[in-house]
Amino acid sequence: MLQVVRSPQVYDVCIVGSGAAGGTAAKVLTDGGLNCVMLEAGRMLNPAADFKEHVWPYELEHRGGGPGGKFTGIPVESEFLAPNGFWEIEGEPYTRAEGSDWMWFRSRILGGRTNHYGRISLRMSEWDFKIRSTDGMGDDWPISYQDLAPYYDKMEKFIGVYGSRDGIASTPDGIFQPPPQPRCTDIVVKRACDRLGIPCVAGRRAVITQPLNGRPACHYCGQCGRGCITASNFSSSQVQIFPAMATKRLTVIPNAMAREVLLDGDGKVRAVSYIDKKTRREVQVRAKAVILAASACESARLLLNSRSEKFPAGLANTSGAVGRYLTDSVGSGLSGHFPFLEKIPPHNHDGVSGLHLMVPWWKWKQKNDFLRGYHIEFGGGRGMPGPGSFHGVCNRVEGYGAGLKKNIRKYYGTFIGFAGRGEMIPNPDSYCEIDPHVVDKWGIPVMKFHFKWSDNEIKMAKDMQETFEEIIVTAGGVPQKRSSAPGRPHRINRPGEIIHELGTVRMGSSPRTSPLNGFCQAHDVKNLFVMDGACFVTGPDKNPTLTIQAVAWRAAEYLLQEAKNGSL
Repeated sequence: MLQVVRSPQVYDVCIVGSGAAGGTAAKVLTDGGLNCVMLEAGRMLNPAADFKEHVWPYELEHRGGGPGGKFTGIPVESEFLAPNGFWEIEGEPYTRAEGSDWMWFRSRILGGRTNHYGRISLRMSEWDFKIRSTDGMGDDWPISYQDLAPYYDKMEKFIGVYGSRDGIASTPDGIFQPPPQPRCTDIVVKRACDRLGIPCVAGRRAVITQPLNGRPACHYCGQCGRGCITASNFSSSQVQIFPAMATKRLTVIPNAMAREVLLDGDGKVRAVSYIDKKTRREVQVRAKAVILAASACESARLLLNSRSEKFPAGLANTSGAVGRYLTDSVGSGLSGHFPFLEKIPPHNHDGVSGLHLMVPWWKWKQKNDFLRGYHIEFGGGRGMPGPGSFHGVCNRVEGYGAGLKKNIRKYYGTFIGFAGRGEMIPNPDSYCEIDPHVVDKWGIPVMKFHFKWSDNEIKMAKDMQETFEEIIVTAGGVPQKRSSAPGRPHRINRPGEIIHELGTVRMGSSPRTSPLNGFCQAHDVKNLFVMDGACFVTGPDKNPTLTIQAVAWRAAEYLLQEAKNGSL
């Protein structure tokens, strides 16, 4: 039997998770004077030791490939990437229902997935919040774009986002730093899009091109995926949590695997129980309010595992909606080979490792074969060794010796890849629940996933492929077509692969159909909040992190005021 330890201190707020939502809440609440504790399931982060942005392959044990060079069948240069992001974690399994597929990426380090994400920062549009009123499918959010716009402003000013103001209704403008200049391959695509009447504009990413709040501008090493020692690209650990810790009002407890949220006799949250992964002791951290920010599926798991006489189906789940409405972005990809790029002399591709230009959703005024929309991310060129284009060419070219090297030099930098990111409409066949037969090594019941793409998503992926091919051919390239995998028509992504899991603890106006109100506060338990992607009602084509942060900032300000009023 596990030994149980109770913290002598009662914190104002306990935050479970340290990613986009947890970091934002910690900043707002500590700036507001509250004393907070943060539970992180992984270890602390030391950027100087953990980030490998300026390391060459020959300096690493496996030349950057990681042991075996593979990770769950997906090539991953794991020694280069920011640490402790996993598709599979030993001792922490999850299961899938028969006939379902789901890939679950989890981070086990301070800062969570903000150490690993692409930092694309897009605002949702006005109609994204009121989509049922637009096309009759799904549900409207209980908040509007006007409610969130001031918090988009605050986030962009604070973290720094580059971009351009283009007046495109589907992707609202924000407060931007100057974007990096287009690279050679960007101009190739831009010219083709101009001929086709497709908008192609500056990308929007949380990478600063001008100094901001003591952070230096990006130095264009092009290695954002390895982490950033200078914090020129955003991560919650470096930009929010470390400053919050400096106030002495934030205590971070690493290696704390949250197990259950506990209630007092009045039906309010009184503590969070976690397993200390080093000692295997159970510890109960007491707090006046609790924020779940552990990621959509982890937060749902914690609620569903927090059963009591008052909440036999899981904490704050009288609606029965916890775990439901799970979505991931619709994705499909295609690359093109551009023979004329072979004639361009090798040159340095200055910039960030990620998109400089993008294609926002442009067909909202016309009738399509599917509802909602998608945007296009693309990139090419000559990336440095590491998670970039060089290894992609090596995987394409076969041979040995001088001939192999000649062909690699010939093709290196001549490919451009396109990826769509679209909206999935929630369906009743896609959800997560507790597996009654499986626990992790800490004794905590694990998640079981059910998932199904609808015809709408399949048709969207088809449109993506057709658009990619049209752009590639117009630009003078040759599409590199590959057959679709079984069960994945039009090369639609595996569920979960885009790592945009949303829903599961959605907000809404009615406690009968939603666990949360518009401030991410549980209808059933007034001092419980869920501020991560779980609260989303829909998952538009916009990468969700900026909206998670804006929603969390707004909800944290509300919590702060309620705490000061004594209303929690």
